[in-house]
Amino acid sequence: MDKIYVFGHKKPDTDSVCSAIVLSYLKNQLGYNTEAKILGSINRETEYVLKKFGFETPKLINDVKLQIKDVNYEKGVNFNQNDSIFKAYKFMNKKKVSMIPVVDDDQKLVGIVSMKDIARNLIDEDYALLDTTYENIIESIEGEELLKYDNEIKGIIQAASYQHQTLIETESINKDSILIVGDRYKVITHAIDKKIKLLVLTGGAKLDSEQLEKAKENKVNVITTSYDTFKTTRFISFADHVSSITLREDIISFNQNDFVTDFTDIASNTKYSNFPVVDDDMKCLGFMKLAFVKNQKKKKVILVDHNEIKQSADGINEAEIVEIVDHHNIGNIGTSAPISFRTMPVGCTNTILYTLFKENNVEIPKNIAGLMISAIVSDTLLLKSPTTTTLDKVVLEDLSRTSGINYKEYGLEMLKAGASLKGKTKEEVLYTDFKNYQIDEHRMGIGQIFTFDIDEIYQDKDRYINVINNCAKNNEYDIIILFVTDVIKYGSYILYNDSAQNMIKEAYNLDNIEQGMYLHGIVSRKKQMVPNLIDLLKRK
Repeated sequence: MDKIYVFGHKKPDTDSVCSAIVLSYLKNQLGYNTEAKILGSINRETEYVLKKFGFETPKLINDVKLQIKDVNYEKGVNFNQNDSIFKAYKFMNKKKVSMIPVVDDDQKLVGIVSMKDIARNLIDEDYALLDTTYENIIESIEGEELLKYDNEIKGIIQAASYQHQTLIETESINKDSILIVGDRYKVITHAIDKKIKLLVLTGGAKLDSEQLEKAKENKVNVITTSYDTFKTTRFISFADHVSSITLREDIISFNQNDFVTDFTDIASNTKYSNFPVVDDDMKCLGFMKLAFVKNQKKKKVILVDHNEIKQSADGINEAEIVEIVDHHNIGNIGTSAPISFRTMPVGCTNTILYTLFKENNVEIPKNIAGLMISAIVSDTLLLKSPTTTTLDKVVLEDLSRTSGINYKEYGLEMLKAGASLKGKTKEEVLYTDFKNYQIDEHRMGIGQIFTFDIDEIYQDKDRYINVINNCAKNNEYDIIILFVTDVIKYGSYILYNDSAQNMIKEAYNLDNIEQGMYLHGIVSRKKQMVPNLIDLLKRK
């Protein structure tokens, strides 16, 4: 069963991370194969929650772009460099491929060999030299072992086309000779006396008892074949190691994790049609060609707590979205086929997930309930946010009863843990929970953090304002606002880029405005912070 990845948006908060874990658990209980992922680093609040209920942080997934490993490329076609050219030829014929990757004994890529290389070798190479193994020779000429003393056979190929006396007079036979000969008694005897490297008997010729004993005494390697001398001479050169014709330079290979788009761009502009595929250790897995791209297997994903392209994983358009569970407005993600899209106007995605557990009659374990409580508390600010609905309250109460968790006491602990700014730079504070908005030609950025001690911010207010001003200038923002939300007081303090002061004053209909001023009742980015600003920028 294909694995399905479940993840929230690019700025992981407690609801998005817990939603991924909770929905993955539910789906697995229903027989699916899913895994929760995250698209970025988690914040301190979420870190506190996961540790509290005994969960590991989900693994990061950088993108869901199509990778070569998602394509049905040719696998199992690696060929060892010590095997014969003949074996490589037969292998390519059987597989109906024109190229194969060549590997060493550790399966690491050393080069490629093609049918063209074999044909070129057949025409251009010097057949006199042979450097291979005894077994390769037997395989290439369909021979039988008669005597074997050396595994490695290196020498000069000679066919006994001359009379015995001529061979003696020319002294052309020596210890480096690989002699191919038929049933010629005197030639065979002379070759054995010269202690040649290898004697190849053609036409099924045999040694008599005297020759056999002498060959053993001189440790002469002997192979016999049913091929005639002409055919043996033709085929024995194919016993050479395939490494002898392997192309090793200018090889273009791809890692299995490379993107298909990158492969297509490169492969379309080279002279090659087949490309080795390797892993991170350069072990060869097979080969890829442009024609295989259509045999792609898209990554299957479930989106939680978002449904907009810009908030989702890079390459989301290359993935197969099988389901969405979200409590935000409908975004711009499209699918090629009908899917399950569960959306409800509630304060938290986990409120929706609670209904899915009930609909599927799946019991909610205590640790899963703890995650769900944490998400609802976080997204609704302990039920104080204007996004809170009656259903959020009902679900939170029920989860508290079944899990034995006092959500009010625990919620304050959790929010305090997440509100700590200890060790964070001013830039990190600004971008802790920062979202971008593009309204026509205007660009806006809204950050939100929570605090139980505004003095922690006020003592460095000027430095925060300086960071915000620089960010707005360097990144061409019309408006940047950092909302510092006090959950207990139920309101937010604002810090903003100086050039946006009049726009912010107009958007919130304020008589006067200053850096760090307190706006009572403004706690929800979705319902209170952003809408007024969007309306203003649309009028500009």
